Amino acid sequence: MVECWSKRMNFDFDTSPDRAGTDSQKWQKYAGRDILPLWVADMDFTAPPAVIAALHRRVDHGIFGYARPTASTVAAVVDALQARYGWTIDPAWIVWLPGLVCGLNITAQAFAQPGEEVLTLAPIYPPFMTAPANSGRVAVPVNLRLEAGRWEIDWAALEAAVTPRTKLFLLCNPHNPVARVWRRDELEKIAAFCARHDLVLCSDEIHCDLILDDLPHIPAALLGPEVARRSLTLMAPSKTYNVPGLGTSLAIIPDTQLRRQFVRATAGVVAEVTALGYTACEAAYRDGEPWRQALLAILRGNRDFLLEFVRRELPGVSVEAPIEATYLAWLNVRELNLPDPVAHFEAHGVGLSDGAFFGAPKGHYVRLNFGCPRATLETALQRMKSALAAH
Repeated sequence: MVECWSKRMNFDFDTSPDRAGTDSQKWQKYAGRDILPLWVADMDFTAPPAVIAALHRRVDHGIFGYARPTASTVAAVVDALQARYGWTIDPAWIVWLPGLVCGLNITAQAFAQPGEEVLTLAPIYPPFMTAPANSGRVAVPVNLRLEAGRWEIDWAALEAAVTPRTKLFLLCNPHNPVARVWRRDELEKIAAFCARHDLVLCSDEIHCDLILDDLPHIPAALLGPEVARRSLTLMAPSKTYNVPGLGTSLAIIPDTQLRRQFVRATAGVVAEVTALGYTACEAAYRDGEPWRQALLAILRGNRDFLLEFVRRELPGVSVEAPIEATYLAWLNVRELNLPDPVAHFEAHGVGLSDGAFFGAPKGHYVRLNFGCPRATLETALQRMKSALAAH
């Protein structure tokens, strides 16, 4: 299937432009050092040809004034959500943002007051914890439990974490970093939990188009009118189509009052989305589906290669639960007894994310980004094998 897409549509996931010496944060981190960066969630694949072509046409237009989404841009988003998830949204529900992290910060400010609490599930993408703290709100992480090779919500701990100051629940679906896709029954329990405690539910679904297993993505707001009334959903083309540098995201907020609160919190502090950002977003959602399907096949292959290599070649390293979505592997390195696993692997030419940033105990986990050409992944894993041999 991958060969068919690639041949017919001229998709190339085997080669990557040299990003060293460019504006890439991912590669600048190790400038001048022979370290393969597999840390930040930024793929080393070029964007879909349809997106690049649309950007060329927009650049050729030659004027880059203040931008607003056109009707066709909005329609591309609405149509994609309908086709992929059966979610019919009103265009009026969309609030455009220059990034998902911005959305998390605005959410904390809009729906909690200083000193009030924001629940989330840990380990978690760091802005889920830093966004509340940035404005004097209190992040309350509740640890997931590993049960029978699967990350599960500790419902008793979640209930125990609620206080009269709890106002907001930040959900990551699919979950970064453990790559978990939440099932319908779990989402229904989350929705009931939020209703029972009168919490606003913010569901960050930025990785929803990157499900690798045969599992459905269920937008939380699609569960019914009660959860839709208290929810906002954050989405973006950035991770799926590898255009995070173009800063285009959206909050989907069905309830009018909730939407007003959110928009009020953006006033004067949130930058506008750029003309090129809107262009890339529209092309990705309207014309990027063949490329996305080819990408998913590549990522599945990389994931399976990674899992087998870890099992056979990296003693003391394990992947404890299935990687159901994303291009991120959550590796348990506790058995290595390294005081600083990231520094150890960097010394042998591989740059990973420290699990401590996600709320895991220091030295227990690292996160690896396998959204790269297979040759890069193979080289990185061989370097990790050498790092273990040198330990």
